[in-house]
Amino acid sequence: MVGITNRHALWKELSGTQTQWDMIIVGGGITGAGILREAARIGLKALLIEQKDYAWGTSSRSSKMVHGGLRYIAQGDIKLTKHSVEERERLIREAPGLVDRLGYLFTIRKGQFPGKIAFNTLLKVYDGLAGTKTQDYFDKKALLKKIPGLNEKGLKGASYYTDAATDDARLTLRVLQEAIEAGGRSGNYLQGETLLKDAQGKVTGITIKDMESGETTDVNANVVINATGAWVDKLRSQVINEHKIRPLRGSHIILPHSKAPVTDSLTLFHPKDKRPVFVFPWEGATVIGTTDLDHKDDLMKEPSISQEELNYLLEITQFEFPEANIADADIISTYAGVRPVISSGSSKDPSKEKREHAVWSDKGLISVSGGKLTTFRLIALDVIKAAKISLGIKDTTPTSNHVIRPTTINTNDVAPTDLPWSTRLIGRYGDNAKAMFNDVEDEEKGKIDNTLFCLAELRWAARHESVIHLDDLLLRRSRLGSLLPNGGENLMPRLEPICKQELNWDDKTWQAEKERYLAIWKSCYSLPTA
Repeated sequence: MVGITNRHALWKELSGTQTQWDMIIVGGGITGAGILREAARIGLKALLIEQKDYAWGTSSRSSKMVHGGLRYIAQGDIKLTKHSVEERERLIREAPGLVDRLGYLFTIRKGQFPGKIAFNTLLKVYDGLAGTKTQDYFDKKALLKKIPGLNEKGLKGASYYTDAATDDARLTLRVLQEAIEAGGRSGNYLQGETLLKDAQGKVTGITIKDMESGETTDVNANVVINATGAWVDKLRSQVINEHKIRPLRGSHIILPHSKAPVTDSLTLFHPKDKRPVFVFPWEGATVIGTTDLDHKDDLMKEPSISQEELNYLLEITQFEFPEANIADADIISTYAGVRPVISSGSSKDPSKEKREHAVWSDKGLISVSGGKLTTFRLIALDVIKAAKISLGIKDTTPTSNHVIRPTTINTNDVAPTDLPWSTRLIGRYGDNAKAMFNDVEDEEKGKIDNTLFCLAELRWAARHESVIHLDDLLLRRSRLGSLLPNGGENLMPRLEPICKQELNWDDKTWQAEKERYLAIWKSCYSLPTA
């Protein structure tokens, strides 16, 4: 069993030696985790640092979709679509229970573009590129039977296809786990502050700050990778004055499944601006989103949904499910994320900006941003290729195309009386899923309320997954803060002894962490405050 790197032991090592690393990766989202994974598997001595928690930024706040990008076919980029659907299929095969196929229903209404014929033609190409046959069509009667309560006005039916969905934060952690098992190292709450340079201005390392203690240390590397997403311009500005990122905010609301009972992801068009909005099942609840607008706030501040965005999402929800009488009081939680979109340099509609990734090489600093969750492995390979001169290596070809290695355990080894749940746990924790259940009493193996999470997962994460704060545990290691009423406040009495035992928190620390977490939840994951 290998856990996430112990950050305290790592900090002691970094501040006590002058180790020469092959690569230091700044940024602990899915892109950074993917780069560490690829670097470690080709034998590089690689270190990843993250200024907050793993997946704290975009990688825990996406629309949870692992998709091939139908829009790229419409734009004529068949190659990009093919690469995307191949990566989607790879993840579905390698991480069942973590990345799972999901049906998508594209509603067709009278006078809408694209209509049934045009969209179904697009889907034939899409399925063909993926080597699948999932396309179907539901007429109005069949669709209303599948989704009771849907607005019938102008409704003709829905085209059906499949993509996939995931827990984005957990996928990031699973890839990070794979990287560490392959020899990579990582530390959260470690900020990359100042780039170190030689006399010619070439980057030779970075000053790292421990965000918990305030201490700093200089760490040397052959190449520094800037994989900080929406923050990429900030670190890159130390070598070149160029701004490439247009931060765009996307916000979502989470409802009880009973209020919008969908089993597939439903694509709807907002009555105000005709933008597509998704209504999809996730973790036993229903998520509705996303918005798409320029994010003007400080990137170091946790993003949150605005009143304007809330009204926008409620408007389409109330329009499409008129009989459900959905209102503010029905919302379990909200979340907002900032997308690192490469700016076209124009003031075009945010939704029309392209989502491709880009890699820049500047005097020993390799920066990467943009792209999609689905193609993180391909992005990582592009970064490794761009860094090979600085690394002094010629061949960066990976020895395996696996993202997630096969496990040695099976569903009967974890929860034999609930095989779908067992598949889910193995998908999230790999071989560690068996040890996770072996170490706890039966009462911690039961599902919490109406969720698919259990206390055993929280204990495991606290013990092995570099949990520093309570929000790490409830918003990213698990998603209970987004799925339970009031951020899971009623869970606190059961969680307190686990945190005290596994994290060595005393009464004062527990109280401070609980107050900190509830303040974060109320300001950033609840309804907007005036």
